[in-house]
Amino acid sequence: MTLISAEEGANITLDAVARQAGMTKPGLMYHFPTRDALLLAIVEHAARRVEDAMLATLAVPFDQATPAARIRAYARVAYGGDASRAEYAVAAEAAYRPALSGPWVGRLAKWFDLPPDLPPTTRARLTLARLAADGLWSAFATGLFPPEPQDRDALVALIEDLTAEGDVS
Repeated sequence: MTLISAEEGANITLDAVARQAGMTKPGLMYHFPTRDALLLAIVEHAARRVEDAMLATLAVPFDQATPAARIRAYARVAYGGDASRAEYAVAAEAAYRPALSGPWVGRLAKWFDLPPDLPPTTRARLTLARLAADGLWSAFATGLFPPEPQDRDALVALIEDLTAEGDVS
């Protein structure tokens, strides 16, 4: 069940979520006494969902994955196109409210951490792949200027090329 509609996005209210969940506002407030507590729980859920999807795409355990494999896993999840507008709105709100960015940083920073001894070109390629994946996720989630369906495979191939294992370990 989706508790946050695309129309609500960052305008999430306790009333709206209680209504969507089929419960009273006081019943919801027993678990989430404030809007901020509710938003934090939503952000934690979203960050866990993204990380779980990324873990599922890795061929090896996280601690055995190369930086390239980690970025590629993120890219595959990002260009999977299943992010909702509401999730995007919650992520965007977290960008402006440090208390809400904690779950994203806590779960995803290790995925994007690049060893300082990587060659500059390799670091740039991996960073560019991540930023391209960020852009695709944003375009899919918001519906604003998503890539044309006929271009999707070529875009995915370019991101995959940027994270090719070869010299990117």
